[in-house]
Amino acid sequence: MRILLVDDEVKFSIVLRSGLEEHGYAVDLAHDGEQGYHLASVEPYDLVILDVLLPLVDGLQVCRRLREDRCNVPILMLTACDAVDDRVAGLDCGADDYLTKPFAFRELLARSRALLRREGSSRDPVLRVADLELDTVSHGVRRGGRRVDLTSKEYAILEYFARNPNRVLTRAQIAEHVWDYDFVAMSNVVDVYVGYLRRKLGDDREPRLLRTVRGTGYQLRQP
Repeated sequence: MRILLVDDEVKFSIVLRSGLEEHGYAVDLAHDGEQGYHLASVEPYDLVILDVLLPLVDGLQVCRRLREDRCNVPILMLTACDAVDDRVAGLDCGADDYLTKPFAFRELLARSRALLRREGSSRDPVLRVADLELDTVSHGVRRGGRRVDLTSKEYAILEYFARNPNRVLTRAQIAEHVWDYDFVAMSNVVDVYVGYLRRKLGDDREPRLLRTVRGTGYQLRQP
């Protein structure tokens, strides 16, 4: 899953990005409202974490402009303001949730997971495709009841497939959702990671759960 974090506190945002990346998220940073608005408008994010007090354009205006543009990406507002009126203003401008600084990192993770589930077809934290199960809280994976150990990047790719069963995903779409803005796309990196997944899932022979669509990309088949 790919997240945009918009916050003008550089050290804070770098630490927060590091924590999110350790949990398998790809994270882009923006440090003012204009940059945040631009990135959210042109890149395919799954979630925007948006501070209210920003240079150039504040977070409330960024949120409002995105909603006026019919951008439906989930938005989690961050602010040091804890008055009821401030929270109401954030929600009324189109935010999906609101978190007051300082906050516990695990609460941010939980709220982020909840917003990502809200966008999917189910609120169940466990994603199931055929005999494959992914726990989006613990990042545990099982196939046919057997535990499968994955790296954070392998898990991120598999979760993206599991959230889009039967949909053919291009290599570019996979790269955009799993790697951050600074990622330099190499011609075969997605193919390499899909190969890793197939071996670990015991899916390296036909009929495959992960199907190659020639000239396009890959598909996780739901029977």
